[in-house]
Amino acid sequence: MSRLVDRLAQRWWGAARLDARVFTEVATDPSALAQAVLVVAAGGIARGVGAFSEEGWLGIAGSLAIGVLVWLVAAVLAWGIGARWTEARSDFGALLRALGFAAAPLVALALCAGLSGTPRTLWWIGVHLWATLAFGVAVRSALDVSPVRALVVCVSALGIAILLLALAAAVLFDTAFLD
Repeated sequence: MSRLVDRLAQRWWGAARLDARVFTEVATDPSALAQAVLVVAAGGIARGVGAFSEEGWLGIAGSLAIGVLVWLVAAVLAWGIGARWTEARSDFGALLRALGFAAAPLVALALCAGLSGTPRTLWWIGVHLWATLAFGVAVRSALDVSPVRALVVCVSALGIAILLLALAAAVLFDTAFLD
């Protein structure tokens, strides 16, 4: 058990450091899916902890659910865009595992709980930019594409995923910006 925890910690830390070798390792290891799910869940929970003062327990649950949804939708979109455009030889499971570890930086969002105002906003933006870079490294590693193609796939997939989820939320919760 200790060996599994050590391996997860090493992979998590490597992904947070944007180490392409770690993303390649988890992409080629089918047993890493459970670890990827754990990383995504921890990132979602950390975001909820960081926003707890405004959102409470519902924010933690919602952040967890949104984190998993963004991961899955972005993975499907990255696979669709990346596999078609780049003719990648990677499989969807490999990309899903690598993208799960791209959520490693998101655990730093828990620190938002101790910040307020501009520092909190800057930290939130910085952590999300860090995670976006990790997403790009994951795409590059899992699809074996150039940095430019990985960036295009990353920005396209994340942009479309966030737009789709925002539209779904608007419809589900009848928000005013669609009126």
